[in-house]
Amino acid sequence: MTNLDIDLVRTFATIARLGSFTQAAQRLGRQQSTISLQIARLEAAVDTKLLERSPRSVRLTTEGKVFLDYAQKMLDLNDEAVARFSEPMMTGLVRLGTPEDFATRHLPEVLARFAHTYPSIALEVTCDLTLNLVDRFRLGGFDLVLVKQEPSVKAKGIRVWREPLVWVSGSRDFLDHEAPLPLVVSPPPCVYRKRATTALDKAGLPWRISYTCGALSGTLAAVKAGLGLSVLPKNMVPGGLHVLDGDHLPNLKDTEIALLQKKNLSLPALRLKDHIVRSLG
Repeated sequence: MTNLDIDLVRTFATIARLGSFTQAAQRLGRQQSTISLQIARLEAAVDTKLLERSPRSVRLTTEGKVFLDYAQKMLDLNDEAVARFSEPMMTGLVRLGTPEDFATRHLPEVLARFAHTYPSIALEVTCDLTLNLVDRFRLGGFDLVLVKQEPSVKAKGIRVWREPLVWVSGSRDFLDHEAPLPLVVSPPPCVYRKRATTALDKAGLPWRISYTCGALSGTLAAVKAGLGLSVLPKNMVPGGLHVLDGDHLPNLKDTEIALLQKKNLSLPALRLKDHIVRSLG
């Protein structure tokens, strides 16, 4: 049996996340030639080409994409084991803010692993709309906050997630009418609500708000009942809803999640930040 070197695996995952040998070398504090040699050794160990490299870009091969899933699991287990025994009694409170929909779909497993690794650190997680989270963060209400932001704007914080936004519905009936499109949305200030209405206005399509709910469960129930269209990240569309591709609706582009941190993070908060970036990145 071949035993993979965890250091080589970490180098591969860092390159995959950053999309650059140069940036990976800087992040890991090594020479670029060393990084290249490590990838060559890893590919030799698994007898598979994992990365395709050109002068301007680096991309994962098909097998590289498969291996990245294993690599992340290996690194998570390695880092959790090291932290569990090197800092078992770390204590403190960490306040995290997050959008509800993102927390529902992506965070439970991430936070559960952190709680298992650091059982004495208390987590205080608050779900709210992004703009409300940002306001509270500026007032010192959170140590860390995950926020939705436009990919086109200058990055604030650390980008940890990106995926396409799509139109969803429980029924296609109202798309055949000339009446204003009924929208199921969260109350303002909501990033997805603004993205939807702005896109429809630019496309010259009339719309109206048919249902407003601040909870994801209520939004999904209204859409499933056929009360209107809504906007969701593609990976969050549940069974029973239709993704409206090719229905003359405007492109919503991607959604992006960034992690903001306050100055002078405590050590427990720093550990959570690193864990979130590693898990989601």
